[in-house]
Amino acid sequence: MAKRQSNLLNDLLLKQYVRVGAPVAKSDGAGLTFTLSSAGTAAWILRFSHGGRQQEITLGRYPDLGLSAARKLAAEKRVEVQQGRNPALAVRRAKTRKDWTVRQLAEDYKNLVLSKLSDSTQRGYGRNLKRIESGMGAMSVTDVEPSDIVVRVEKAQLGWVESNTLLTVMKALFRHAAGKKIINVNPAIGVELSAILGERPEKRKRLMLTAEELHVLMTAKMSTENRLAVGVLLATGVRISELFTARREHVFLDEARWHIPKSKTGPEMDIPLAPAVVEWLGELAKVTSDSAYVIPARLRTRNERFDGDAHISKDAIREAIDFWITNHEPKIRRFTPHDLRSTMKSHMRKLGVSSDISEMCLNHKLVGVEGIYDQHNYYDERRAALELWACFLLNCEAGHEWTVRPFRQSAA
Repeated sequence: MAKRQSNLLNDLLLKQYVRVGAPVAKSDGAGLTFTLSSAGTAAWILRFSHGGRQQEITLGRYPDLGLSAARKLAAEKRVEVQQGRNPALAVRRAKTRKDWTVRQLAEDYKNLVLSKLSDSTQRGYGRNLKRIESGMGAMSVTDVEPSDIVVRVEKAQLGWVESNTLLTVMKALFRHAAGKKIINVNPAIGVELSAILGERPEKRKRLMLTAEELHVLMTAKMSTENRLAVGVLLATGVRISELFTARREHVFLDEARWHIPKSKTGPEMDIPLAPAVVEWLGELAKVTSDSAYVIPARLRTRNERFDGDAHISKDAIREAIDFWITNHEPKIRRFTPHDLRSTMKSHMRKLGVSSDISEMCLNHKLVGVEGIYDQHNYYDERRAALELWACFLLNCEAGHEWTVRPFRQSAA
C-alpha cells in the first residue's frame, strides 16, 4: 500500500475549490481523494485494494466531514483493510439493510407474529405495543439502545406485573427485528426489571372463602344474571374466560354436560353439571334466549361492534363483584373470580376429593409421568366430586351445617 503524502491538501485549498465550483478530484495521498461534482456536492472518497481488486467508498460530505476528520477516518478504514476486512462490503450491507421505524416494525410484528397468538395474548401484547409505539414509534430500529428500553419501562410507570409484560413485549419485538436482520443485537436482551423497579413484590395469595362467606355470596344482592353467573363460576371451577366466552351450542342441559373447547389455557374438556348448575344455566338461557352466548353483552354499543351479538366483556363479572362488595359491604373478604377456583379446590380437598380429581375438575394437567401416560378423563369421578361440591354450596346458601358424608373415590 502506497505511503500517504502529507499536506497535499489544506483547508484553504478546499474552500477555494468549493468557491470556484468547477468539478475536481484532488488526492490527499494514500487513496484519500477530495471530489467536487458538477452539481456542487463535495465529498471524500477513499480508494483501496482488497482481494486484488480496486475498490472505493464514500467517507462523507465536505464540509460536514472536515479535512482532519477525513484523514482520521481514512486511516481507520486502512487499518480495517490491513486486518482483512472490506469497508466497502460493510457500506453495501448497511445500504441494503431495512431502515425501519419502531412503528413499522410493530406493524410487521402484529401481522406476522401477534396475529397467530391466543386472543388473551393479543390483548396483552397489543396494549403494550401501543405504549411502545407512543413512546418510541418514530425512532429508527437501528438507533434503539438498551438505555431506551429502560427509559420506556420507567416512563410507563406501571405496576411490576404489567411492566414485566411491557419488557417481555419489547424483547419479543426486537427479537423479531434481529430475526429479519434489521439489527444484529436485540437491545432489550440483558435488561432486567429487578434492576429498574426492584425485586418483584410477593404474589397475592389466593383466598379460600369460608362456608360463612359462601353463604353471603350465594345470597348476594346482585342482578339475576350476575348471581347466576357467579354461581356457575363457583360450582364448576371454570376459568373466567371459559365462562364469558361460553356459547349456548356447547351447553347440553339434557345431558348435564358443558363442552369446553381447546384453548391456550387448557385442553378441550367436558364438564359434568350438577343438577343445581343445570338449573342455573337453564335460568340463564331463559334470560338470554336471543343470544348465541351463555352470558351475552348487556350494552347495545358492544353488541353493535360485534355484528349484533357479543359475550360480556372480560371484566364484567369482576366489576359486578367489586360493585356488590363496595356498595353493599357484605361480610366477605374482597375476592376475584379466580379466587373461586382456589375456593373450590380447597373445599374439595376438605370434603375428601383426591388431589388428582380436584385438579382435573379445574382442567389442570396431571404433572410428571402420570400426566403423560394417564389419558383417562375420570368423567364419572369428576361428576361425583362436582355434585358433592354443588351440594355443599346449596347447604352454604341455606345456612345449614354440612352433614353429607365425605367423598369417597370409586376403585379404579
